[in-house]
Amino acid sequence: MLVIGITGGIGSGKTAVTNRFQHHGITVVDADLASRIIVEPGRPALLEIEKHFGKGTLLNDGSLDRRALRDIVFNDPNERKWLEKLTHPLIGQEIITQIQASQSPYTILVSPLLLESAQHKMAQRILVVDAPVEVQVERTVIRDKATEDGVKAIIKVQMERELRLSKADDIIINDKTLDDLYNKVDTLHKDYIALTRVTQ
Repeated sequence: MLVIGITGGIGSGKTAVTNRFQHHGITVVDADLASRIIVEPGRPALLEIEKHFGKGTLLNDGSLDRRALRDIVFNDPNERKWLEKLTHPLIGQEIITQIQASQSPYTILVSPLLLESAQHKMAQRILVVDAPVEVQVERTVIRDKATEDGVKAIIKVQMERELRLSKADDIIINDKTLDDLYNKVDTLHKDYIALTRVTQ
């Protein structure tokens, strides 16, 4: 199974890119979604989180209070390490399960932390979606109703743009129209289909 890993900075357009691959019938496995699945009510990870951090990390309906948990782990590196040790292997397993269930000619694995984690080892090729910083900021401010400073702070803690690009097999520069972006994805889709024929 050919797995294409997709990553990019905040506001680069990863979702628009993966939506276009889905339009071509390609399975998209989303690491963010996997991280939500493993902490659903009744799952072992949520029980461990409640046991470790207390009931303050749960909402009234028994689901995870993400904001409360984020506040704890962002302010305490040791607690963040504890949480990562618990969740990262489970997220990895969930991703593998979804990839193995894929029926499309190749599979997309999209993750904002693809290159910062071991997740990149699950992919045979890395596609980086890139956009100029000012475009990233503008898009994210509009999309998330965030402040410019807030978005710039997120960009600062993400992997450096040049380093991310240096690890890419394929790059999409997303700085024009949606049609332009779709054309770039369509071209790559044809390339990946051709690759699957070579590797089979």
